[in-house]
This record gives sequence, C-alpha cells and structure tokens, in this order.
Amino acid sequence: MTTKRKGKKPETVKVGNAVVRIYRRKKTVKVKLKSGKTVRKKYTVFAVEDYTNGTRRFHDTTKHAKAVATAQRIADQLSTGQTTAASMTNTQAASYGRAVELLRPTGVALEVAAGIFAEAFAIMGSAHHVEAARHWKQTRAAVVTHKTVAEVVTELVQHKKARQKSARYVGDLSARLNRFAKDFGGDISNLTTSDLTHWLDGLKVAPRTAKNFQRVIATLLAFAQARGYIAKGTNPAEDMERINSNGGDIEIYTPKELADLLKHAPKDYLPYVALGAFAGLRSAEIERLEWKEIDVAGGFIHVAADKAKTAQRRLVPVLPNLARWLAPYAKRRGKVWKGNIYDLQEARAETTKAAGVAWKSNGLRHSFVSYRLADIQNAAQVALEAGNSPTMVFKHYRELVKPAAAKTYFAIAPKQPANVVTMPEQKEAAQ
Repeated sequence: MTTKRKGKKPETVKVGNAVVRIYRRKKTVKVKLKSGKTVRKKYTVFAVEDYTNGTRRFHDTTKHAKAVATAQRIADQLSTGQTTAASMTNTQAASYGRAVELLRPTGVALEVAAGIFAEAFAIMGSAHHVEAARHWKQTRAAVVTHKTVAEVVTELVQHKKARQKSARYVGDLSARLNRFAKDFGGDISNLTTSDLTHWLDGLKVAPRTAKNFQRVIATLLAFAQARGYIAKGTNPAEDMERINSNGGDIEIYTPKELADLLKHAPKDYLPYVALGAFAGLRSAEIERLEWKEIDVAGGFIHVAADKAKTAQRRLVPVLPNLARWLAPYAKRRGKVWKGNIYDLQEARAETTKAAGVAWKSNGLRHSFVSYRLADIQNAAQVALEAGNSPTMVFKHYRELVKPAAAKTYFAIAPKQPANVVTMPEQKEAAQ
C-alpha cells in the first residue's frame, strides 16, 4: 500500500491498480451551549471516497488514522475483486460514478439504461437518439391533450347521442367501450397495438363478437385522434390484425342439444332461444324485436325494415312448436330482450353451462335454416323467411341434415306453458 498527500489535493491510498481518495474538508456546525447560547464550531473532516457498491459515496470521520484505515480496506476490496468495481481503473471508476450520478434523478439503474441504449442502437444504428426522442415528444406526447380512456368514452357516447344515433347503437357502443375502459384506466395516448391485441384475445368470445369489439375500439381511437387526444400517425388500432369472423363450417345444434338449451334457459332468455331456433331471427333482430310485433294468433312475426339486417321488411311464420314456447309470454309488452349485451352474454353462459352444450356462433339461426330446408325442401321459401338469398341458402345449408332429423327438431315443444321441454319419443334421427 502506498499513501500520497500533496498540498490541497486529496490524499490517495493505492493497492495494486485500485486507488481510493481521502478528501480533507472543513465543516461548520451549530452547537448549543448549556447557557442556551448557540455558537458555530469549525472542525476538520476526512471524507473517504467509496465506489464499491457501484455508486459514489463518502465515509466521513474526524480521525485521520481511521480515514486511512477505511481507505485501505476499500482499496483492498477493489484490488482483490470483491466488488463490482474491482477491475476498474481509477478513471473507469470515476466515469462509472459520474454515469450513476447522471441517472440518479431518473431513478433508472445504469444497467437498465445501458440495455435501453443497446436496444435503441440496434434499431437505429448510429442515429442520434436524442433527436429521435425529441421527435417522439413532438409527434406523440407534446401535442396531445391528455385524457383517460374513460373520459374519451364518455365524450364519444355524448357525441353520438348529439348526432341522434339510434338508442340501440349508442347503448351497444357504450356497453362495449365501458368494459374496455374498465381494464384501461390510464391515458388513452399510451395505448399500444399490443395492449389492444392482448385484450381482445383475453375476451374468449366468438370471432364475430371479438370483431364487434375491435370495431368499436377503432371508432373510439379514431375519435380520440380527431380530437387531439392521440397524435397523428400513432393510432394503435390502425396496425391491428383484422379479425375474420367469416369462414369455417356452419355449426348447428342437434335436436337433443337444442332441447337441453331450452330446458335450462332462464325464463327471460328462453324466448330469445326459441325465436332464434324456430324462426331463424338474427341476434340483432331479436334484440330489436318487440312483443307487439309477434302475432301468435295470426301466425307470423313482423320484422320491420329498420330492425332487419337487410333493411327489408319480412314476415316470418310462427311454427306450431314456436307458438307453444311463446304462449306463456302472451301478455308481455316492450322489447323481447330488455337486457344489454353483457346481460345477454351472461344468460348464454348460464344456459350453456347448465345444459352442458357448447355455444355455437349463430348456431340457432343456422340450425333453423338447415332443418327448415330439410323439412320443406324449398330454398326460396326458406330464404324469404330467413332474410337470405336462395343461392346462399342452397349453397350453405343443403344436405346438412336429413328430413327425419328436421321432423324431430320442429317437434321440440314444452309439455305445458312453462320452461319444460319434451322430446318426441322416437329416436333422434341422425344428421
């Protein structure tokens, strides 16, 4: 060990390549005497520089001998590799300490900062990263008005109401986006494409439902961008992979599966199932339908143009077994389904779980068209009832089931005006 001290320069203690500095400092402290008087007292402090934990710190003592001993201990540690700074030269250690001090206000560790820089370097090469950061701030952060997701949802819903959008549209929009906002409480400008993708994947819903959520989220973010809550060119919805709800085989229920669904459907949800299965109404059409539009005595359901997907009015026959399912609801008024989309999802989940039957996307409507075509062998008539084209019906639903299975299907009816299902005594025909 060698010790050097010259003039006002710090005293150094060197062991191998490790150098530790001892600084002599004057300190003044206020001392309160017994008389109550406060005086200033000056004394000398020896400050030992220490980098052993990766950051610069000092050990103060009024004893020079103790300072030298402390410096020797630190130098020994550095020289023998007992610390993270052991292999550093004095210049390297000083540089390390300055780097740590620069990062201290950020709360970011040096190792983390180095990793961030390495990643940025891999992306941009030798480009100027500070200029890139300034550009990001100008285009993404500085120019936006900061709003939470929930705030923008509320603003969008009010905007749609002011534009006199239909109550159903506004209600669906509000319900879906409020569910989205519940999971994202922060600034809307911080949303990423990855956030949206993971959230949609986590819904565990049918592709069509996921696509509907994706659509309203895209509407929300486009609105936010137009209002200056998201910077131009940074809309995360624009880079999302579009969900395809088309394609795949048409799924239908067997007569037994449908009977089990009807048996376990809650009272308020049962008409929804029956209308889908035995009248072929679309989900949206049932949600818009009112009881006054169901004329059981007259034998038809009036689907108005403003409630049909095709915007064309049609009359759908009330088949005998459907009339029996709807009989207990003869005195009902208002909408057939009075809940929102989440009430509907809960009813579906409750029913399928109790019945032990998996929910099939558009399965009720697909089942009706398939069994109806097999029953009456008239694609044009089925197309009129379902609001489809004969070509579509013939192409997708021909040969899915046999006539015998159709007879079994349309014989499913309650034993009495209640939520009780009876199946024909004959064995279920194979599809």
